[in-house]
Amino acid sequence: MELFQKYFKPGIIHFMAFPQTMRGEGPILETLEEIVSDEFFSAIEISWIKDEKIREEARKLIETSGMTVAYGAQPRLLTQNLDISSLDEATRIRAVEEVKRSIEEAEYMGAVGVAFLAGKDPGPEKRELAKDALVKSICELCDYAKAHGNLRIELEVFDFDVEKNSLVGPSTVAREIAQRIRRERKDNFGLLIDLSHFPQQYESIRDAVYTTAGYVTHVHLGNCIIKDKSLPGYGDQHPRFGIKGGENGVKEVREFLRALFDVGFFDSQDKPIVSFEVKPLPGENPKAVIANAKRTLIEAWAEL
Repeated sequence: MELFQKYFKPGIIHFMAFPQTMRGEGPILETLEEIVSDEFFSAIEISWIKDEKIREEARKLIETSGMTVAYGAQPRLLTQNLDISSLDEATRIRAVEEVKRSIEEAEYMGAVGVAFLAGKDPGPEKRELAKDALVKSICELCDYAKAHGNLRIELEVFDFDVEKNSLVGPSTVAREIAQRIRRERKDNFGLLIDLSHFPQQYESIRDAVYTTAGYVTHVHLGNCIIKDKSLPGYGDQHPRFGIKGGENGVKEVREFLRALFDVGFFDSQDKPIVSFEVKPLPGENPKAVIANAKRTLIEAWAEL
């Protein structure tokens, strides 16, 4: 059997595996060392690092490891309640400026791209106007990223009525936005889809993958709990695979990979990043959660 590394770069989202770093502070270097010293991973997804000295050390550490770097601006937007699809122009600009700062930091860190999410869905009456605002923001960011290392700009698809309540949203809306961006000739734009979000979008794996096919440049592997609100980890919390009440495990990871193969996602000469997005619940050991994710992928790949 061929190694999965032939088709994609297995990665992990640092700030989810070690959520104490999500606000750009905490044990960033110590936890980065845990990941970069693990040869299983070829890619790492990071977010903001507020301290300049720690940022420089982190850059050196990742550079030494030889890993591909991607940058997630989602924590910067979510923790500061910023909305790049806001109908209030001042609010929209403030969010865009924050993502521009993310682009600058991502360039410094040697990243290949920057991901973010749309703002909240304003409801049916204002939804079309919010889409227009989102397209305007993304086009500005694509142009800015061109001038900063020619970074790729990626919009992550989220739930629309569970926790993030994002404008994007259903896969059909994600495809619509992607089509509009591509019509503006922004060739450094793509969608980021996440296995853990499909149940929250009330979509099957196949439908979500086929609906967004041709526009996806990056994917996440994760789990969610959606049917029982009383369980720890309910909503968009990315609990470990195999957790009680969880939606995704080996079978779903295998089905996701199969669908991605079917739509040609792995045909690119530039191997895409496929990252685990897993987050330990209180009391869980991050190393055990990461090992769980690796075993899940290995088993799913063996059954393809």
